[in-house]
Amino acid sequence: MGAHVIQQMATRRETETELARIGNRKKVSVPARLTWRDASGTLRFVSVVMREVSDLDAFVECQVPASIPLYRLVHLQVERPARDGALPAVLQEGKVLSAVYRVGPHKTSTGTPMGYALRMLIEPKTSSQSATPAGRHLAVAN
Repeated sequence: MGAHVIQQMATRRETETELARIGNRKKVSVPARLTWRDASGTLRFVSVVMREVSDLDAFVECQVPASIPLYRLVHLQVERPARDGALPAVLQEGKVLSAVYRVGPHKTSTGTPMGYALRMLIEPKTSSQSATPAGRHLAVAN
C-alpha cells in the first residue's frame, strides 16, 4: 500500500510541474539589469545574467549579492548590446515589469540567493493575436 501512495504522489508532482511551465524556455546568457524599490522606498538595482527565458518568464543569476524578497515587483531590462532576435519581443523594447515568483538556492558564502525566477507581467498572446499580422484588424459585421 505504501509504494502505491508514493507512486501517486510522484505522478502528481510531475503533472503539476508540467502545468506550471507556460512557455518554451530557451537557454541564453544575456546581461541584464533588475531595478526595484525596497521596503523603505529606496531605488535599488543589480546586474544579472539571464540564463533561461520564455515569452512570459525568465531566470536570472545575480553577479553580486542582492536580496530581493519573494513577490517583489521589479523591472527587468536587457543591456542594449545584447538585444537581438533570440529574445522575446517584449524584452527588446525596454523595461518589463516583472514579479519575483521563485527565489533560487542561497550561496553559503554570502547567504544571498544565487538567482531569481521572474514572471513578466505582460498580456499573453492568444492564437488570434498571433494569426493576425501586425497593423491589420479584422472587422465583423452584425
